[in-house]
Amino acid sequence: MSGEVPGGAAGPASRPLAVALRLLRADTSGQNADDPQAWPRWAALLPHVLAAAGHLDHRVGQPDSAQLADASWLLDQAGSYLYVHARLTEARPLLERAVAIDEAVYGPDDPEVAVGLSNLATTLRGLGQLGRARPMQERALAIDEAAYGPDHPAVAVDLNNLAQILQDFGQLGEALPLQERALAIDEATHGPDHPAVAVDLNNLAQILQDLGRLGEALPLQERALAIDEATFGPGHPEVARDLNNLAAILRDLGEPAEALPLQQRALAIDEAAYGPDHPVVAIRLNNLAAILEGLGQWEAALPLVERALAIEEAARSAEP
Repeated sequence: MSGEVPGGAAGPASRPLAVALRLLRADTSGQNADDPQAWPRWAALLPHVLAAAGHLDHRVGQPDSAQLADASWLLDQAGSYLYVHARLTEARPLLERAVAIDEAVYGPDDPEVAVGLSNLATTLRGLGQLGRARPMQERALAIDEAAYGPDHPAVAVDLNNLAQILQDFGQLGEALPLQERALAIDEATHGPDHPAVAVDLNNLAQILQDLGRLGEALPLQERALAIDEATFGPGHPEVARDLNNLAAILRDLGEPAEALPLQQRALAIDEAAYGPDHPVVAIRLNNLAAILEGLGQWEAALPLVERALAIEEAARSAEP
């Protein structure tokens, strides 16, 4: 990391905290919170990460920049773990604190701040707080363009996220060129068969679908699926996302019979990855029910809708 600023001298009581933060970061290094294989480790370490970060509020002496950097990284990863498990209300304050720490350690215009802003904006988008999410994502984009130039992969990530926010606002005409630019950057940087390209293709296909340009969306979504299956294997949540999105395009094209096995497969993957009661599973259940309804299979669709509703109600009642 770059741009560290010196903190005050750490008092004796803060040294155990510094060790704890460093050990936790070392333990989770390489354990990306977005990776399903890392989830069991993050589930075990999450209480310890939160406890250690919480002790920063009760420290003796000023923590140095290394302690703060470790705490910020852990908070950001913990927030990401909570985000992918649909615990967005819990994720938001952790990500807000990570951004505040990074601004203090690195300054307001450092790329480390941009990463935190982007993650926070994504969480706010998931919470439906688009008015807060958009300026944060625009700021992240401006930071990364100034730091790296207009054609860097970090800029592509920002463009992706901003395009999705604009899509949620219904501003498809503004979202489309941003998403096309993100795709061009990632293809030039990584080549045509990289998972980052699959993300771009997914998002671009969804914008085109919303614009009613289904014939253009379909091959992009099929290409995203092929990339992710080759990269991750057939049972990964990224593949489930691709299958779900491809099924939706086929359904809109009036081909529910072709969409059905894809949606069933997406549901099976996500049930295995997240468990039977995750909100992502509820989305898959609702989408499968819609396909079954299109096929006239009302009796098969009804219990899926009821199960999805039960998952969503349980998730709402579990929010702090």
